[in-house]
Amino acid sequence: MGAAFTAAPTLALATTAHALVLLVAFLGTAAANMGDSCSTAADCGAGQWCFDCQPEFAGSNCVRSAATNPFQLTNNSLPFNKYAYLTTHNSFAIVGEPSHTGVPRITFDNQEDTVTEQLMNGARALMLDTYDFKGDVWLCHSNGGKCNDFTAFEPALDTFKEIEAFLGANPSEIVTLILEDYVHAPNGLTNVFKASGLMKYWFPVSKMPQNGKDWPLVRDMVARNQRLLVFTSIRSKQATEGIAYQWNFMVENNYGDDGMDAGECSNRAESAPLNDKTKSLVLMNYFPSVPVKITACLQHSKSLTDMVNTCYGAAGNRWANFLAVDYYKRSDGGGAFQATDLLNGRLLCGCQDVKACSVR
Repeated sequence: MGAAFTAAPTLALATTAHALVLLVAFLGTAAANMGDSCSTAADCGAGQWCFDCQPEFAGSNCVRSAATNPFQLTNNSLPFNKYAYLTTHNSFAIVGEPSHTGVPRITFDNQEDTVTEQLMNGARALMLDTYDFKGDVWLCHSNGGKCNDFTAFEPALDTFKEIEAFLGANPSEIVTLILEDYVHAPNGLTNVFKASGLMKYWFPVSKMPQNGKDWPLVRDMVARNQRLLVFTSIRSKQATEGIAYQWNFMVENNYGDDGMDAGECSNRAESAPLNDKTKSLVLMNYFPSVPVKITACLQHSKSLTDMVNTCYGAAGNRWANFLAVDYYKRSDGGGAFQATDLLNGRLLCGCQDVKACSVR
């Protein structure tokens, strides 16, 4: 009788404790919803961070901090040009990057995470500005087309090694580099790519499609370990160094303020018209001429999604493959991550969100 008598409260306590665990788990899940208020990132769910999007909001909220991987969510059996890739503009121009020249830097920054962090959070294309500087190749903002001590960020080799480490640790991922290229030293870029170890991942120009044809299947690119695509803004390097001339293979809209006019999406001067379907890749820029953190947060909301749809029409009813932004994690909710999910949803299954493709 005594044993039976004590078991009841024990069971009741266990049941109460279990209920409390479920309640805590429920509340934790609820608190993790995007848009909920937060104090630290620990209050938010996976793929989110705690961020204050001033001046629109008072206080911090959980917002997206990582991209959806369409290869993992659906499959990698389609051509490379049938997916969309979050792209960081001036990926190297990082807030707080220490001077590597001994001279204080006086120039803009465009991102807040290291290149490794950008890649880990789902960026799959990096826009880099390469220059001849100090007898080497550096990543730099220009002053009249020239790199200076006060506009230089770091040697390109350092960033390339980060990319090499990421590709080595993630054998199913593909990274694209889009170079605004001011390197004129013979084989200057090639030498840095070789020194970094990236050549073993090189996707050769000879296999890039002509006349708007589809790219190879992603799974085949992965199987062949040809997982690094590199494009340069210097036409001659396609013949001299085997680096693809960007505008032979993609179209691109205007960058800076001209690329953010609501309802308008036109090609930049170097690019063919956006509706030229002999180029099978589409790059959409969405960042101002002068990067501003606060405005980036608000720009990565409805206006970004609106521009995605505008550029779809301008590109001959083609969804962008690359979506380039500054301060890629700043938003009032889904931001550039959700816009990329929209693009992949449209590309992969005609849906508003790539997550819907996994249940079709």
